Amino acid sequence: MSDRNGAPPMTRRDLLRMIGVSAGSAAMYQAMTALGFAAESKRNGPVDLSDAPRGASVLILGAGIAGMTAAYELRNAGYRVQVLEYNARPGGRNWSLRGGDTYTELGGATQQCRFDKGLYINPGPWRLPHHHQHILHYCRELGVKVEPFIELNQNAYVHSSRAFGGKPMRYRAYQSDFNGAVAELLAKSVREHGLDAPLTKEDGEKLLAALQLFGALDNDYRYVESDGTSDRRGYLRDPGGGLSGRPQFSKPLSPGDVFRSGLWETPWLHSVYEFQETLFQPVGGMGRIGEAFGRELGTIIRYRSRVTKIDQDEHGVTAYYEDAGKPGSTMKAQADWCLCTIPLSILSQIPMSVGKPMADAIAAVPYASAIKIGLQFKRRFWEEDEQIYGGITMTDLPIQQIGYPSHGCFDRGKGVLLGAYVWGQSAFELTAMSPEDRVRAAVRYGAQIHPQYEAEFDNGVAVAWHRSPFTMGCFGIWSDAAREQHYDNLCAIDGRVALAGEHASFLPAWQEGAVTSALDAISRIHRRAVAGGHA
Repeated sequence: MSDRNGAPPMTRRDLLRMIGVSAGSAAMYQAMTALGFAAESKRNGPVDLSDAPRGASVLILGAGIAGMTAAYELRNAGYRVQVLEYNARPGGRNWSLRGGDTYTELGGATQQCRFDKGLYINPGPWRLPHHHQHILHYCRELGVKVEPFIELNQNAYVHSSRAFGGKPMRYRAYQSDFNGAVAELLAKSVREHGLDAPLTKEDGEKLLAALQLFGALDNDYRYVESDGTSDRRGYLRDPGGGLSGRPQFSKPLSPGDVFRSGLWETPWLHSVYEFQETLFQPVGGMGRIGEAFGRELGTIIRYRSRVTKIDQDEHGVTAYYEDAGKPGSTMKAQADWCLCTIPLSILSQIPMSVGKPMADAIAAVPYASAIKIGLQFKRRFWEEDEQIYGGITMTDLPIQQIGYPSHGCFDRGKGVLLGAYVWGQSAFELTAMSPEDRVRAAVRYGAQIHPQYEAEFDNGVAVAWHRSPFTMGCFGIWSDAAREQHYDNLCAIDGRVALAGEHASFLPAWQEGAVTSALDAISRIHRRAVAGGHA
């Protein structure tokens, strides 16, 4: 059945899809709730490695989160485990830079972190979604304390150098105006019967009520200057007490200005599943997880060991490596099985005796370019001057994001911002600069959003992941075609060698992907070991 204009009828699914496209997943979820839809995921308990063969051994290459998760579980199950790690510390990309730390990138540029005591920057992962239950499990297991990470702060900014005279807009104001404009358009369409059957009259009434609440529309379903809209986007003068407490309402942007600004491209990031509240962070920096694993595993990990070759035969695996303390020396480690968690960007350069399907898969995955820049300031001006406590400012400037610390609110003294989190072309351009020039660029661009930058800046560090000697990139980027052709071959056990890491998961870039990949791989190695190597 079609409507009176000959178009196919709009179903509830069509309506929800339209709302999702025009107003984002938050609006769609609210409409789903109003129409009576909507639901969630879980950790299924510990990995089963029971009845491990007596004396069976596993060599793990890489002491990142995947490698240490595997080492922890295999050791606890009774396997003989050894880990070779390139760095002089555990954690891999799970890492925090603190005052006194030194970092040398490819090309030899060395940075000395000069942050004050207790301040840090996470060059790699910096947040833990609430539904990443596996990595959160190991935080509990290892005694790593966590605290809330503020992802969405309506008092932070969205900024475009091409809109509103280059002035930053408070997230809440722009988001409210966008939601109001979209809600008004949809309400008008519903009231004028633009969404006819099979959307029933009752459905339409429910949807209008939902849109009115969602968009702060008035009784005529208009988004206009009012107490209701100011309560979302902020007041020109906040309500107070006494005779001087009368609020002044703020004036919404016109729908044309809202849509032309292009700022609607950024707020929806917070609706993505991985960025939805609640998120967490380890107290004292993300590196606390890697450090806790390192303490737990102790001498199982051999640090400063650069793997140069991986061989295998029907009896076991041999990894050749160079000890950083003995340059030019070649040493070897042997085991019945090998779990390799070395990033593919590095592994693709290491001779390895595996079949063509796995070798082709290793070569098929490029790595993302990314940069993080930590900036220490003389005071926490974003709190004192602008009342921004945690959250993220999004901008079209090359720095792309400014992250405000979720910890230490109201502390006196200095503070550290994530002054840039950069992807794509801008990351390549900044990577080509010296670390000092990257920091200067972050201060220069950031001053367009926070004029206090120049006067308050103290010192900074900049980590460009394509210059990281232990990853040469940030994380693996799978295209749909490459995943279809190579993913299963990458994850399959080749003889006595298996791979794990965020690159061997459907959660690239996330520690949860590394952990679940490791648990999956060691479960399959275990089944083969129990079956005598043939399962």
